Order: sequence, then C-alpha cells, then structure tokens
Amino acid sequence: MFTGIIEDLGVVTDLLSEDDNLHLTVKSKITSELKIDQSVSHNGVCLTVVSINGNTYTVTAIKETLEKSNIGTLNIGDSVNLERAMKMNARLDGHIVQGHVDQTAICTNIEDNNGSWVFTFEYDIVQNNITIEKGSITINGVSLTVVNSKDHSFSVAIIPYTYNNTNFYKLKKEDTVNLEFDVIGKYVKKLFSLSHSN
Repeated sequence: MFTGIIEDLGVVTDLLSEDDNLHLTVKSKITSELKIDQSVSHNGVCLTVVSINGNTYTVTAIKETLEKSNIGTLNIGDSVNLERAMKMNARLDGHIVQGHVDQTAICTNIEDNNGSWVFTFEYDIVQNNITIEKGSITINGVSLTVVNSKDHSFSVAIIPYTYNNTNFYKLKKEDTVNLEFDVIGKYVKKLFSLSHSN
C-alpha cells in the first residue's frame, strides 16, 4: 500500500528487455535505504527491487504491467515519481493507493493559473472507471483531488510544491500518464453493478 505522496524523483539510467519483461535501473537518493524484495511505486506502479548497486537499483516490469501503464514508454534519462510502501503507524497524508494501475490517460490541456496549474486528462471509458468531483485519483503515483469530473475526463489542480517535486513539471499535452482510481469507489461501483444484475 502507498499514499500517493512522492518521496523522490528517480532517474532511469538503464533499460534492458528480456523476453516480455523490462528491467529498469533507477538512480535515486532513497536507494541506500532500499533492500531486495522491497516494493517501490514507480509512476504509480508497484515494482519489486531485484538488485541494488551503489546509488542505483533495478526493478522488473512484466508484460501485463507494460500493457497497462506508461512504464514501457520510459527512456534513459526520464524522471520517475518514487514512493516506498507506507508505514502502518504513520499519517496517511494522501489516500489509500495500491500501486496497481487501472489504465492510462492522455493529458489534453495544461492551464497556467499564475501560481498553480490545472491539468486535464481524458481516458477510455471502456473499462467503466469513474471519477467524482472532489474524489481521489492517482496520476503517475501522485495522490490528487479531482475537479471538473466528466464521463471520460477530469482535471486536477497542481500546487507549486507538487509541480516542482514530481514529474508534473515535465508533463506536456499528449503525454500518457498512469491512472489508479480510488479503491473504495471501485468496490462501491462493483457492488452496485452486482446488485443491479440480479
């Protein structure tokens, strides 16, 4: 479990394809605190540390992960939002995040509001994922609040701290991002659909 509060911006230093898997090596200031088998969120995707070498570590993304996220589009030198798993005795500053990306979305607009930014995203409604006004959404691993919720699009307002300390500052129109919808909302939607199918 994660909170959606980003700890560090890692930098991809190596990419190695092996069969249908992709091994990513990341340089980060938190590397010295990691251990083998630890879970780390990368742009919202929970991946397991498989090796550590100095200030870099390696994780492996399997085919399903590559198909459902933007991990396969990363290049050497790209920035990645990183978060270690939450501590059960710590404050939950974001919201409950599983690190399981539901689908991707496209950034369709970026509005500079002279001190904050509003990013708008569109996603395919074929999976029936939903947002609600003032509900929680995870974008590239960042816990955010939904504004202007529509059937297949929504916006989020980004404060300067979040903009400068995540990879939002590099995000451009037409870029692909990872979405994880609120887990409580997903359970409610599933129970509602089951009750109406009987």
